[in-house]
Amino acid sequence: MIAIRPATPGDAATIAAIYAPYVLSGTVSFESEAPDTRQMRQRMTASDGLYPWLVATSGVGDDAAVVGYAYATRFRERAAYRYVVETSIYLSGSVQRQGVGRLLYEALVDTLRAQGFTQAIGVIALPNDNSISLHEAVGFRRAGIYREVGYKQGRWLDVGFWQCALNESMVPPVEPRRFADVGVVRA
Repeated sequence: MIAIRPATPGDAATIAAIYAPYVLSGTVSFESEAPDTRQMRQRMTASDGLYPWLVATSGVGDDAAVVGYAYATRFRERAAYRYVVETSIYLSGSVQRQGVGRLLYEALVDTLRAQGFTQAIGVIALPNDNSISLHEAVGFRRAGIYREVGYKQGRWLDVGFWQCALNESMVPPVEPRRFADVGVVRA
């Protein structure tokens, strides 16, 4: 059984363990050193309740184990971008290609809509057909590609941007609500 819930600081060690292989043995992440539990906890709490961090768990009750996580962060620093988020998702190898990613990412997108954000941007190191398929399955569309902007594992990599319209861009815009005030939303 898969359940989606808000991530807690107590999940930081498992989240760091899920993320580490993406950093250490692949080109999905452009980080070169995997963050430890403390660093991951700092990332999770940095938004002060504005941006969601969600986990997917497998199992029941106390035996439920975190098998994936998805989160949103600020897209860019300047105030004009505050209605837009950048999203990410990472899954344990044991649950990839089993629908867990779609459930988790749909919950993130639904939550961001409920918060009032207008756009979500997925940034994908290319090539990555699985990530592209997942993004497009939940409503993201290709927005553009930066060519050869990341160098990792002895090669230059492209980065693709996928964009998902969350809410109408109203004038004047409505400030997004804090995740702490909305919680996980499932349509």
